[in-house]
Amino acid sequence: MEEMEEELKCPVCGSFYREPIILPCSHNICQACARNILVQTPESESPQSRRASGSGVSDYDYLDLDKMSLYSEADSGYGSYGGFASAPTTPCQKSPNGVRVFPPAMPPPATHLSPALASVPRNSCITCPQCHRSLILDDRGLRGFPKNRVLEGVIDRYQQSKAAALKCQLCEKAPKEATVMCEQCDVFYCDPCRLRCHPPRGPLAKHRLVPPAQGRVSRRLSPRKVSTCTDHELENHSMYCVQCKMPVCYQCLEEGKHSSHEVKALGAMWKLHKSQLSQALNGLSDRAKEAKEFLVQLRNMVQQIQENSVEFEACLVAQCDALIDALNRRKAQLLARVNKEHEHKLKVVRDQISHCTVKLRQTTGLMEYCLEVIKENDPSGFLQISDALIRRVHLTEDQWGKGTLTPRMTTDFDLSLDNSPLLQSIHQLDFVQMKASPPVPATPILQLEDCCTHNNSATLSWKQPPLSTVPAEGYILELDDGNGGQFREVYVGKETMCTVDGLHFNSTYNARIKAFNKTGVSQYSKTLVLQTSEGKALQQYPSERELRGI
Repeated sequence: MEEMEEELKCPVCGSFYREPIILPCSHNICQACARNILVQTPESESPQSRRASGSGVSDYDYLDLDKMSLYSEADSGYGSYGGFASAPTTPCQKSPNGVRVFPPAMPPPATHLSPALASVPRNSCITCPQCHRSLILDDRGLRGFPKNRVLEGVIDRYQQSKAAALKCQLCEKAPKEATVMCEQCDVFYCDPCRLRCHPPRGPLAKHRLVPPAQGRVSRRLSPRKVSTCTDHELENHSMYCVQCKMPVCYQCLEEGKHSSHEVKALGAMWKLHKSQLSQALNGLSDRAKEAKEFLVQLRNMVQQIQENSVEFEACLVAQCDALIDALNRRKAQLLARVNKEHEHKLKVVRDQISHCTVKLRQTTGLMEYCLEVIKENDPSGFLQISDALIRRVHLTEDQWGKGTLTPRMTTDFDLSLDNSPLLQSIHQLDFVQMKASPPVPATPILQLEDCCTHNNSATLSWKQPPLSTVPAEGYILELDDGNGGQFREVYVGKETMCTVDGLHFNSTYNARIKAFNKTGVSQYSKTLVLQTSEGKALQQYPSERELRGI
């Protein structure tokens, strides 16, 4: 589960999410961090002014770049919108993972609410630290974003699994191992802190103290918070809006914007989306398995490159040592080139290993996170993030299929030293392709005037091009099945004419020929279309309908 940790950390503060909220772009952010990165927008960008102007543009649009200052970090690759060009830029700090964190545009008014829920300045804008999309908040402010209860539950389970021994929650410096837990206070105590902060007298005498392990189990089994509607805070989600893809309460259906939308039962959609996420994970799991096998292949390539490099250098040194002393300076230059090629190959493969390892870690982390989300029993919380997770899983799977699992470098050193030139040509000594060999023969030419069909047999004739200088050792004649199927070899030999018997009557066959020698085979000739007779003898030379060259 350690690979899942990146999915559980806020992109702003770098710590585990605390009271995470879901932005419209499906990314998460701590509620306190969301407050810190708010930026005030001009009056012309407010939702009210957009409605009055009749522009009809959604609040969830990219803000105009000509009205905003763009802060970027060359070392981190992150950027976040700052103050407007017409106003002084807002001082900002840098979060642990490189995201710019902007303080509020103005001090929030003192209210009875917590700092994260206090009213935000009018026309405030929040920019997602991951996809950098900006959104202008409405009158509800941050309260308009749903809370991600599922993510909180996953983080809680992850932290509990990481804690090998439960520590005291009241020790000031180095926490000692807890010995008891108070079920009423929901606090773990060591013996000194229990005697100091939880004496067994007075109103605390009726509290029940249990062993830490039992307390952790009881805490895990305690009822989860139920997600409430963002528009009607006193109502729980009871249905799922298919059009908006979000859970809704009964008041949303009666008097809200979902009254005319198609809705379905929350439990049914919960099971459906769990099934869809599980199916999407199957494909991603196959990609992860292929990536692991690909990493093994790349590591083997590193070892093979090392071995081939050593062998190649030995051959090179042996050839250079056989030459006269005048070759020594050239030998050093050639060795340098070999080492450069060696380092280049290793660098390309190692870079691909690093890139693939990062993608595999992210993929595995996403898989672990999705598996933990599937364990969630809160239908409302699950449906808030299920669509986004399904899209992320499909997107991650697609990214693996775009040539990612193909080596970028070969392991062979396709170079050979040509030591045949005379001593006076030593300064022109250079590498030549090791695999260089005589060329393959030219493509044969079908002689249409000598090709014909008779009853259920066909005779074909061919020749080498007149200007061809590469001799052919033989020819391969291929014919299909007469029904547009695959080609099969019907003749292999040195002759330039062949008669094929036993064909089907009244059938159309396609024929092609290629030449070969020790180096390889040539390209195929043009395909010749042959028509067998309907059962009676045909003329010796075919008509245009019976013989066509393609």
